[in-house]
Amino acid sequence: MKASILDLRRRMSEVLGALEKNETVTILHRGKEKGVIYPTALQQNPNTSAAEHSSFGMWKDRDDLQDVLRVVRNLRKGRGHAL
Repeated sequence: MKASILDLRRRMSEVLGALEKNETVTILHRGKEKGVIYPTALQQNPNTSAAEHSSFGMWKDRDDLQDVLRVVRNLRKGRGHAL
């Protein structure tokens, strides 16, 4: 189902009905797709661990992130050095 922002406000019962039928709802804003609402039946099991997620470990081969303290310290430092 496709629904505009106005549909979400005025026809929420139809949107919820589509979700109850396990349909995904594509959200449109000015005719362009902005997001998708998935029914809970299609979501992953909430009891899975983070290590089982497909993006877990995607930066394991980056050499510049080996020293975590240095990376965090660099992120937290002020921007006075950029002047």
